[in-house]
Amino acid sequence: MVLWLLTCSFSSVGQLPTLHGGTLQRLPDFPSRYVQPRAVDVWLPEGYVPTKKYATLYMHDGQMLFDNTTTWNLQEWHVEETMSRLLREQKIRDCIVVAVWNNGAARFAEYFPQKALTYLPAALRDTLVLRELGGRPQADNYLCFLVRELKPYIDAHFATRPEAASTFVAGSSMGGLISLYAVCEYPRVFGGAACLSTHWTGSLRGTNDAIPQALRAYLLKSRPSPATHRLYFDYGTAGLDAAYKAPQLLADALLRQAGYTTRNLLSREFAGADHSEKAWSQRLALPLEFLLAPVSGIGSVR
Repeated sequence: MVLWLLTCSFSSVGQLPTLHGGTLQRLPDFPSRYVQPRAVDVWLPEGYVPTKKYATLYMHDGQMLFDNTTTWNLQEWHVEETMSRLLREQKIRDCIVVAVWNNGAARFAEYFPQKALTYLPAALRDTLVLRELGGRPQADNYLCFLVRELKPYIDAHFATRPEAASTFVAGSSMGGLISLYAVCEYPRVFGGAACLSTHWTGSLRGTNDAIPQALRAYLLKSRPSPATHRLYFDYGTAGLDAAYKAPQLLADALLRQAGYTTRNLLSREFAGADHSEKAWSQRLALPLEFLLAPVSGIGSVR
């Protein structure tokens, strides 16, 4: 399972995914002042027209979302199939997906919530930064890239609803951590996050209590308002996911103390599910329906 965390970046930038619904536009080398350039794929639903307005879902590890013939492990999230089905069934509002590729070597540094490092013991913090974050935490820069560069481009070139109530972020594993960090750091930009198999252990080198405690300490100080946000979490019980239940339950408790209820917080266990795109694809509809419920269904939390 550590192999997944280390190698989930390898895909072919030149080869467009074969889709089973909607269309895809690739921005192959999106420039940034904050992070290394990377590919960004923009999925548009069938019938997309610029005269309508669409919610936007930003997803991390974008090369793993659409086509298993182009991914390193021959697995995918089946995003376009699930989105297309839910749209046909009118279970979600009109939405586009912005699939942000990770850049491989710096993925861990970009996805580890940077401000949580201040809550770690100094020795552990220094070791984590040196050995696993490449000597330089980059999550704050990664979020600056999303918020200050990519989102303005997307809003200018596609028919989006730019307000936070229509802007969401999602990811799995370390992508779950950075999704939570994004909504905490930029609550006026993102109205909700889906965090699947959130890697609360925060390390590639085994488990410990200090990192989950630091992440909770950060969350305690930075929880977004339940009046204007929705948060989704889940975890399996096999492989890496077997270590997530205890820290997830503690994080859920912190959020409930801040006023989150079943209206704006959904946290689920999936018995037998492991740490893989196959597992996440099988339950993707649940967070999509929760975050992207038709507008009439979420008035009480907006």
